[in-house]
Order: sequence, then C-alpha cells, then structure tokens
Amino acid sequence: MSHDHAHGHGHHHHDHAPKLDHLNAAFIWGIILNSVFVVVEVVMGLISHSLSLLTDAGHNLSDVASLALALLAFKLAKVQSNKQYTYGYKRSTIIVSFFNALILFVAVGFIAYEAVMRFIHPEVIAGGTIALVAFVGIGINAFTAWLFVKDKDTDLNVKGAYMHMAVDAIVSLGVVISGIIIYFTKWYWVDSAVSLIIVIVIIGGTWSLLKHSLRLEMDGVPAEIEIDKIKAELLKAKGVVDVHHMHVWALSTTETALTAHIVVSPDDLGIFNKIKHDLRHRLQHMEITHCTFEPELVTEKCEQVEC
Repeated sequence: MSHDHAHGHGHHHHDHAPKLDHLNAAFIWGIILNSVFVVVEVVMGLISHSLSLLTDAGHNLSDVASLALALLAFKLAKVQSNKQYTYGYKRSTIIVSFFNALILFVAVGFIAYEAVMRFIHPEVIAGGTIALVAFVGIGINAFTAWLFVKDKDTDLNVKGAYMHMAVDAIVSLGVVISGIIIYFTKWYWVDSAVSLIIVIVIIGGTWSLLKHSLRLEMDGVPAEIEIDKIKAELLKAKGVVDVHHMHVWALSTTETALTAHIVVSPDDLGIFNKIKHDLRHRLQHMEITHCTFEPELVTEKCEQVEC
C-alpha cells in the first residue's frame, strides 16, 4: 500500500518558524551585551580576587556561546532541503539545545571545584567592587531575558536563552548581596558560598532543558504532545475506523512529525484524500505540521511490526 504524504504549512497559526525571524536581533543584542559584560567581569574579578565574579563570568561566557549556537541553528533551520538532507538542517536546533545544556553542566563542575578550593584557602576580596559589577549584570541579564520572554514557549532554544538570562539576573543579585556582606563583615567565605549557590541554581534551571533536548535527540515524543489525545482526535474523523503504527517525533525544536496507518472501509478508500485533509487539519491544531498517512483497509491484516 502506498504512503500518502501530507504537510501542514502555510496559513495556520501553528507554524511557528516565520514568527521567530524577529529574534535574530534579540540574539545579536544578547551576544554583544553579554560578551562585553564577560570581559568586564573577568577583569574586575581578577582585580578584586572574586571567585563569584569569575564564575559568573564563566557562566555568562557559556550563555554567549549558547546564544551564538542558537542563532546559528535558526539560520541552518532555514536552509532548503537537498538530496543528502531531505529535511534540510532543521534538526540542528535540537542538537544545539542539547549541547547548550551540556556546556552549562561542564561549566558548573569547574565552578563547584573552585568554590571548594576557596573554602579551604580563602582570599581577601573587594566586596564593594563585586557588588557594583554584579549590579550592572542584573540590568544586562534582565534586559536580555526580556528580549526572549514573549517567545519563550515557542521554541526550546528560545526557552533556553530566556532561562539562562533570567537565572543570570538572579545569580547577579546573589553576587551583589555577597559583595555587600563581604564589604561590611569581611566574611570572605561568603564569596565561595554564593558560588556554590550559583551552581545549584544553574543545575536546577538546566536540568529540564537537558532532559527535554535529550528526549528530542532520541526521537522521543515532544513533552507537550500526548499520544492518546492525538489518536482519540484522529478517530473522530469521518471514515476512520482505526489508527495504529503511529510514530511522533520532532523535526526541530518548533516542528513535529507524525506517521500512522489509517484504517478505512473499502467504501471510503475513494475519499481518502478528503479524510487525509481532515486529519491534517486536526493535527495542525495539535502542533503537528508534518504528517504521513498510510491507508489500510479493514479487510487487510497489517504485517508491519509494532502495530
């Protein structure tokens, strides 16, 4: 039985890709602002001997890399498909979101190690300098997060960028507080304590990103998609007797694909195009934009595995 291929494109509000074009400027602004701030934090961190400033600079540098990779992924996702890559380079967005999460986990390992070493061998730190630099960081990170807040639920990379920046703003607030405490009390161990708190915050904010991106990387069903609901919706279509051998996976961080065997009666086989159109429309409302349906008669016995 031949496959019947259908794509959900065009005029439906579920096709997110065109709506994300304006994010190019947001990514570029984020990259520029955070790159400048990384340099400032490194210089001031070395001058003031502040581990929390240097660790925050390392975290911000990983954010710059994440923003740059996400921007590259968006560019690659628009590249036309070819004979070697029949879906184009859409999957690069999933790969990037996964690597961004890994980058953060590697970074926090170094931060945690340095923090423990500083507990053992504390250094004199300029609390006032720390507080001032981190205060500037709150503004930069909060502004960058604001650039992504409207679109954070449309794409995993955008959500990742938003989370990174929002977490950084909170982290910078923590560094400000530690700087003030150190300035007035000379409790230099607070710098290391704040660094460890930063590590916990980063891990907490990154875990879901790593879990979701790994799920998509393994062709798992996207978190917002419920298989049972999809099947129930398809069975509502006129002429559909049964649905089986259904597979759902992510083509990119914004596009989801589905294949399924659609069982119909011999009398309805002639109107399968009409059935297919109905099914495609229903799936577009469930955020599935690429569909492949194989018609199957109720009189047939499906010979494929996992039916």
